[in-house]
Amino acid sequence: MSLVDTTDGVLMLGAYGWAFMKPIRKLYYNMTITAVSVVVAVVIGGLEMLSLNGDQLGLTESGGFWGAVGDINDNFGVVGYATIGIFLLCWLGSVVLYKFKGYDDLEVDTFGGV
Repeated sequence: MSLVDTTDGVLMLGAYGWAFMKPIRKLYYNMTITAVSVVVAVVIGGLEMLSLNGDQLGLTESGGFWGAVGDINDNFGVVGYATIGIFLLCWLGSVVLYKFKGYDDLEVDTFGGV
């Protein structure tokens, strides 16, 4: 668990360092990473809820839907690695899209025309 948290922290430090170099990057990256964080939180919360419901209702059959939910819940380390991978792909995708759309070439007036 600490390896996953450390890796995630280093990854986020690098990503936020890249994003804070320019205001438009910060806005664009923060919108992207917030959306991804919401999706990841809903998926993990949903898996936890399904697992708890399956345990309480005695639906822990081997195989099938409830078996798959139980297997995923028993291997949450893999879910942690997948989460790191998702954040890494989003950062890389953000950088590529940012460069492709030419946002680095935009002039940003930080003082509102003063």
